[in-house]
Amino acid sequence: MLILASTSRYRAELLSRLGLSFDTDDPGIDEPALPGETPEARAKRLALEKASASAARSSNALIIGSDQVAAVGGKLLRKPGTMSNAIEQLKQMRGQQVLFYTAVAVVDTRDGSHHEAMDITTAVMRELDDGEIERYLQTDQPLDCAGSFKVESLGISLFDSVSTDDPSALVGLPLIKLCQLLRECGLSVP
Repeated sequence: MLILASTSRYRAELLSRLGLSFDTDDPGIDEPALPGETPEARAKRLALEKASASAARSSNALIIGSDQVAAVGGKLLRKPGTMSNAIEQLKQMRGQQVLFYTAVAVVDTRDGSHHEAMDITTAVMRELDDGEIERYLQTDQPLDCAGSFKVESLGISLFDSVSTDDPSALVGLPLIKLCQLLRECGLSVP
């Protein structure tokens, strides 16, 4: 059995690309940053915590947890939740390099092992003017996305460049890394 420890529709859509049967489970964990925790460490910790929380309620399963942390100039970018927060985030990001740390963890409840991987995506945001920011936000409504954009739709137009080893990572689940982890656990993909 394969379980995605997430309520994210974006992660579920990505995982469905692999053609594997899976269930979803709300890991029900809090996601506060710890004092002095780096963005990379936070993403890794939360991915494993999500998978472990769901694993505690499952047996004979592979549990997938993932988390993404975005940072510009060392400052964390969260899901904006409101239009005004999204405007402020995009203003902070314009003309800047933004790092996206996307961690994935697989907990194997058959033997208690866990496997982890990380993708770091570097994105350079264009020098956006206020009108571009407002038009973009009205169109895509990315209020539930870290960094206030959806790269899989119109959000791609906000960037000068995106560098990554795994293009699915920026959407929220690094499928190349995940496939490697699943194979380590004995699951054939494809």
